[in-house]
Amino acid sequence: MYIETIDIRTSSRDEMVDITNQVAQAIRDSGIAEGVVTVYVPHTTAAVTINENADPSVVHDILAGLDKAFPWHQSYYRHTEGNSAAHIKSAIVGSSVRIPFQNGKMLLGTWQGIFFCEFDGPRRRKTVIAIQ
Repeated sequence: MYIETIDIRTSSRDEMVDITNQVAQAIRDSGIAEGVVTVYVPHTTAAVTINENADPSVVHDILAGLDKAFPWHQSYYRHTEGNSAAHIKSAIVGSSVRIPFQNGKMLLGTWQGIFFCEFDGPRRRKTVIAIQ
């Protein structure tokens, strides 16, 4: 197994950062031609997902929809840090994705990309890429 950690610096509270190229580079660096790559986010207020990376309005719509479903301030939140919405969004979106790859290339769909999702930024974050 090959493991690489990448640093991601976010610049706003809610943000989706396309990390597809960094994951592809890690696969190339591993020297492994076929297998599965797992992208894992070790944070409780961030996540990772696969979605369309061709039209930036998709990212906007995802973030807007999550904000509408889970508003930042609600009187019923009990978590005293004030970032309950970020924890909920992270739990809903998820902390990892797995993508098969062949001939050193991920088997993503034409319009798919891998996104690091920030829900409590801006921050400096880490993402783990594990290749087997």
